[in-house]
Amino acid sequence: MFTRKLYTVIIFSENTVGLLNQIAIIFTRRQLNIETLSVSPSAIEGIHKFTITTFSTEEIMDKVVKQIDKRVDILKAYYNTDEDLVFQEIALYKLSTESFLKMGTVEELIRKYNARILEMNETCVVLEKSGHYEETQGLFKELSSTIGVLQFIRSGRVAITKSKVERLSDMLAQMESKLEKKHS
Repeated sequence: MFTRKLYTVIIFSENTVGLLNQIAIIFTRRQLNIETLSVSPSAIEGIHKFTITTFSTEEIMDKVVKQIDKRVDILKAYYNTDEDLVFQEIALYKLSTESFLKMGTVEELIRKYNARILEMNETCVVLEKSGHYEETQGLFKELSSTIGVLQFIRSGRVAITKSKVERLSDMLAQMESKLEKKHS
C-alpha cells in the first residue's frame, strides 16, 4: 500500500492568464485536493512561482508534475517533501479588544507563540503569527478556547528549497549552455 503524505509542488511559469485553471484541472483529474496555494513573482525576473501543497503518493505526484511540465506555458515543475524545503505560513487572528484586554496572560501568550499585534483599536485586535501549520493552528485553538476568535485567515505555504539556487536557474543555465554550443 502506498503512503499518502504532504507534498509541495513548485511550478515556474510566465504570468499567463488561465494558467492556474489549467493547473487546478490536473489536480482535479487525479482527485487531489489542493491544501494550500501561493503564487508570486520568483527571484528570476519575468517568471512566477506557484507553490501548491497536496496529500498524495509519490507515484501520483510524479505523474502530476510530469503532466504539468507538458503545458506550453510551464517552464518547469518540481515536487518536494518538507525535508527539502524551508517553508512558512502566515495567519491573522481578529479578536475583541474587550475580551483581549480582560485576558490576563496576553503578554505570555504573545511570547509563547512569537506573535505580534498588527492593529489595536477600541473594537478589535489583530494578531499575526508566522510559522508552520501546527504553530498557527495551535494559537488559533488556544485563542478560540479562551477568548474567542472573530475572524481567522491563514495563507498558503510559501517555500524555498534548501539548495543554493532555484532549481530553475540550473535548468536555464544548462539550456543556455546548449544553445551556445550549437551556435559555436
